[in-house]
Amino acid sequence: MLRDLRYECTYIFGAVCPARDTGVALVLPYANTKAMNMHLKEISTHIADTSHAVIIIDGAGWHKEGGRLKIPPNITLLRLPPYSPELNAQENIWSYLRQNYLAGRIFDTYDEIVDACCSAWNNLLASTGTITSIASRDWFCLPQVVS
Repeated sequence: MLRDLRYECTYIFGAVCPARDTGVALVLPYANTKAMNMHLKEISTHIADTSHAVIIIDGAGWHKEGGRLKIPPNITLLRLPPYSPELNAQENIWSYLRQNYLAGRIFDTYDEIVDACCSAWNNLLASTGTITSIASRDWFCLPQVVS
């Protein structure tokens, strides 16, 4: 495996809808409440007018409400119990992106990191059926999607 001692990173804030085989993401230089608010606002713009989204979240510091998290009216947050990443299908999305696009690479610039993250997410969206196959759960009933 290649090794590089430089250290710069970025964060992909992403959410997927297995029923519609789609998702939305932001690539941001930080992970905090401000970034999460931006992400929730972006998700909100992709929800049909007659729909309501339930977003599964873990216990990350930027997922905590505490008066600072601004939750749009068409979104409900469902907090997972501690130490239960297997319940969050989004974890499988992150694993897929690492395995197929992001792991074992060295980037010369921060912009290359951002470009690689954007490209990985766009490739995921372009791969028909991938989100549905990775993020669907037998124990979670998906609603019928009416076009």
